[in-house]
Amino acid sequence: MHILVSNDDGVDAPGIAALADAVSGLGEVHVVAPAVERSAVGHAITLFEPLWVHRVKRLGEDWATAVSGTPADCVKLAVQALLPEPPALVLSGINRGANTGINVIYSGTVSAATEGTILGIPSIAVSIASYSFGDYEAASWIVRTLAEDVLRNGLPTGTLLNVNVPPLPKNEIRGVRLTRQGHARFAESFDERRDPRDRVYFWMAGRRDDGPEPPGSDETAVRDGYISISPLHYDLTDWRALAALPERWSGLNVEVAPDLPAASEGP
Repeated sequence: MHILVSNDDGVDAPGIAALADAVSGLGEVHVVAPAVERSAVGHAITLFEPLWVHRVKRLGEDWATAVSGTPADCVKLAVQALLPEPPALVLSGINRGANTGINVIYSGTVSAATEGTILGIPSIAVSIASYSFGDYEAASWIVRTLAEDVLRNGLPTGTLLNVNVPPLPKNEIRGVRLTRQGHARFAESFDERRDPRDRVYFWMAGRRDDGPEPPGSDETAVRDGYISISPLHYDLTDWRALAALPERWSGLNVEVAPDLPAASEGP
């Protein structure tokens, strides 16, 4: 049995080594990850240039394949060209920084797991809600526990797990919560600068927007000291709108496609 491990922080990030170690013994672990950090690239894939690969050593031994592309590229390439057979599980992380709320859309970490799900492979993304916290014990424990369960029982079709861990020692974490994707986002700002040749450029910065969260959100759970597990689906259809819009657009004689499931239920 094969397990694919990837990330968006790059093949040399400590989190991916911790993740590979966490699931050691559950199967043959293959690490295929971006050669350099590719955070916040979303689900981008490489179409107009080749994907370069090279082997990476750890502690003097061959252990990973570095890819010149994005996290989604890494999973596609691994599943379809590099591994001897499709993996039973795709794991992505352990990411530096939370992937909660709207950040899920931008996240390369979540996109690697989403790509695994698109390819029909149960997938999990895991992040620590800090860029500096270096204790991977809690994140390693939860991903090992979930990996064991998913290998036994699978996941619903089209669903991946997005896991976010508070930056706390394992014995200080208050528990585990099943959550929904929240609304947390970064409020961007752009710093205008000039280079030595007096050309204008902009450097994006920002801060987390701590606005109100919906009940049961991933962001709220992590703030409260709980590990958040959110089941996500790559079907972006708004089923509530499908139910509401025909009446709103009655003058256009709009009808819901007859082969759709009940609009209130979704697939």
